[in-house]
Amino acid sequence: MFSITIRLMKKSARMLIPAGIAILIGTAFIAATFLFSNTMDDSLRTQMTASIAKANHVAQFDTDSADASADGGTAITVSDLNLERIAATHGVNGARADLTAPLTVSHNDKHISGIAINTAADRKLIPLTISRGDQPADNDEIALPWSLAKQVGATIGDTVTVTSEPTMREDGSTVSVKVRVVGLTEDPNGLFSYYGGGSVLSGNVLAAMSGVEEFGQIHAGTLLLDINETGGAAQTSKTLSQVRALLPDGYRIDTSKAYGDKILASMGGDQSTSVTTTFLLSFGVLAMVVAALVIANTFQVLVAQRRRTLALLRTIGAKKGQLYASVLLEAGLLGAVASALGVGLGHGLMALLTDGGVVHMLGMNVRFVGSWQAIAVPIAFGILMTVLASLGSARSATSVTPLEALRPVELTDTRRAGRIRGVFGTLFIVIGVALAAFAVIQMRMAIGGGDSMIEDGYTTVLLAAIAGAALVFLGLVLTAAFWMPVLMRGVGALVAKCGPSATIAHANIQKNPRRVAATGTALLIGVTLVASIATGAASGKQTMSDSLASRYSIDMIATGDSVNAKTAAKAAQVKGVSGTLLVPTVAATTTSPHGDDMTVLLVGVKNTAELSRVMHVDLNGVSLTKGNALMQLYRTGDGAKLDYGNRTLSFKSMSGTDTPSAPGDSSTTDDPQPGGTIRNGFSLTPTSVDFRRVSDSYDAVAFIDATHFSNGDITASGNMLLASVDAAKARTTLSAVFDALQGVFSSDPSAQVTGPVVKRVQWEQIINNMMLLLVGLIAVAVLIALIGVANTLSLSVIERTRESATLRAIGMTRGQLRRSLAIEALMLSLVAGVTGVILGTLFGWLGSYMVFSLYGTVALPFEWGVNGIVLAVAAVAALLASIAPARRAVRTPPVEALAEA
Repeated sequence: MFSITIRLMKKSARMLIPAGIAILIGTAFIAATFLFSNTMDDSLRTQMTASIAKANHVAQFDTDSADASADGGTAITVSDLNLERIAATHGVNGARADLTAPLTVSHNDKHISGIAINTAADRKLIPLTISRGDQPADNDEIALPWSLAKQVGATIGDTVTVTSEPTMREDGSTVSVKVRVVGLTEDPNGLFSYYGGGSVLSGNVLAAMSGVEEFGQIHAGTLLLDINETGGAAQTSKTLSQVRALLPDGYRIDTSKAYGDKILASMGGDQSTSVTTTFLLSFGVLAMVVAALVIANTFQVLVAQRRRTLALLRTIGAKKGQLYASVLLEAGLLGAVASALGVGLGHGLMALLTDGGVVHMLGMNVRFVGSWQAIAVPIAFGILMTVLASLGSARSATSVTPLEALRPVELTDTRRAGRIRGVFGTLFIVIGVALAAFAVIQMRMAIGGGDSMIEDGYTTVLLAAIAGAALVFLGLVLTAAFWMPVLMRGVGALVAKCGPSATIAHANIQKNPRRVAATGTALLIGVTLVASIATGAASGKQTMSDSLASRYSIDMIATGDSVNAKTAAKAAQVKGVSGTLLVPTVAATTTSPHGDDMTVLLVGVKNTAELSRVMHVDLNGVSLTKGNALMQLYRTGDGAKLDYGNRTLSFKSMSGTDTPSAPGDSSTTDDPQPGGTIRNGFSLTPTSVDFRRVSDSYDAVAFIDATHFSNGDITASGNMLLASVDAAKARTTLSAVFDALQGVFSSDPSAQVTGPVVKRVQWEQIINNMMLLLVGLIAVAVLIALIGVANTLSLSVIERTRESATLRAIGMTRGQLRRSLAIEALMLSLVAGVTGVILGTLFGWLGSYMVFSLYGTVALPFEWGVNGIVLAVAAVAALLASIAPARRAVRTPPVEALAEA
């Protein structure tokens, strides 16, 4: 039978191609997943250990050692490491204490924040590459990253000023040092990508910035070692023993690999990559499940096409077991060949992405890393799924007598199995709906303040919702053979009124409900998941946007020395900024309703109408006079309610330099002075208004009449710019607005641009990226499902050879026959697609409610854009899938088709 099986496969090669493509795509995805996991694991290890450069040994203070002191090694200085003696030890090529320092680089009135590391004699121990110029030595030199040098306009030979951060010195002061640029650096492993790269700084400058007299007095950290290992293990061990004797007590030496393993373990690296692999593999398994439906239909096509051949084989003595084994052998061979090609495709694509420069263009430094799992698992899984999918067809090929197989009949339907599947499917749906309802009720009770299981275990309730959705979907898939043909029949009854081609399509699609259900289910799975993700993403973005709007009353706030009328005018011209308000401010202290002291930022505005243009707060019925202050209702930080009643609040300057000036005193000016001052006895009656997060640096913010800043009551300490943003109306993005506003104040190192727009940008980017990733992964399953549509039409054409010939003989044109198949394909794809969109939207709403209810009122949108695109793609693909079967149906002459049938 082996030779007969091979001949049958050659004869039916064209019919096997769709199933082969389905297997190829699924196994390629699985292989690529393993390779991606390998690459990410390697990339994660590289990033986590990038700071040790090419050091082959690392010495660190071991807090778990017996010699560990109570201070955790923080009292150890660079001098204590004996760098010079270690570097002079036989077998040591170089040694470097790994130190970093945040700094600000200034040049030509431009200031850019960055980070610097100390230089070393051994360039291998520096994680940055000096791509141009020289490496700094200990004489006031620096090598800047290309991007930073470009931003401040500095080149090699220029003198720039580096200023330390307050956190580097115990007294919180800063120091500025002039240094000469001697080189430009690159960051090959993205170690300092957050800063746009890293600088290499002379040790004496680093000491000055740290507030010590010399480099050796800086607190030590990790020691990087370049040990000469060419002398063999014995010599290396001897060198390490000598180095270990020179190190302070509590320091231990690890190989670079052991160091990397410890870092990954502490960061959860192995676990995170395992989770990523499992997550991606789940989509690969999904693709193969959908492929199994396509494979099952393919072998139904083959069995139907070979009815006469199988009957003749039975007549000449072939046993049922031989025919059964022949079908399984064919499936195994198809699975093996297609899986091997899929593995090759997966490896090729990953090699192209990693070594072909595609990923490098995106700024990622990765390399191709192969493994046996990326070859063995996809091939084994592909063969297994193909064989399992062909079991039904193999059984059908042997379940009829030779006489029955000599005429064109449909595959027998196992009604008992269908009833059992229907019972289990219905049970799953009922249990799933109950679990989902339970989870929603528990969430509503928790939000409403009632007793709920969420207080003890939110994860349990969330898992109940997930399990409920999964059971409902599984039940619908199992019962698809019952309800999907009913939907097809209802839609077909409407379509049949459009003409004879539509009538024929309506009649044909009802002839094999099981096959229609299998094809529709394959497409239903992919579309449902796409719709769920699209709905969840849209709900997440809208919910978080509304939540941020309720938590932040102002879209964007700018503070700093450069916030003045000139920069405010520039900010107002930024596309997407719908309103701006420049206000004077001063910091004050007062007493809270609870009796404790609290800090307050006093902000001067003309009236509430001016404030309403830039704030998301209801100010109807609220007035601002010289005698009152609009005080926020809830204190920043602990959220305590600030209910003052009719009390009057007295405000004092935070600097303690209150002035006795009276209103109208001619000695006061409108210009803000450093620190700001408040007249003694300055009091106002607070009016509580529920605005939030105007400033997180103070316990509360109070808006007062702006005339207090001009009549001598208050001397402003600075200005604040309040801005409202409407990116959608301006047809721009929040990221573009944020970047443009940052650009307005880029020349001021003290300027800060904050507000919910920043967080909204981050949320939208995260959600959009996740949505694109997930939809891209599920697109594999949708593609395979659309291949199944072509398979179903092919089987339909084979089974209706006599019928098609009869229709042609009585006058049906080729165009009408083609249109009937096109309508049939459209009905299949659109009914399954629309059902998937509805289910996906409901699942997306359920998931969004369970996740985002914790953040605020959940938005439940319908994602018209993505769902419309999915349905349009399914419709177009279905029309394309009908071309080959239609060509086959109209190619055979009616007389010949009738004779063959």
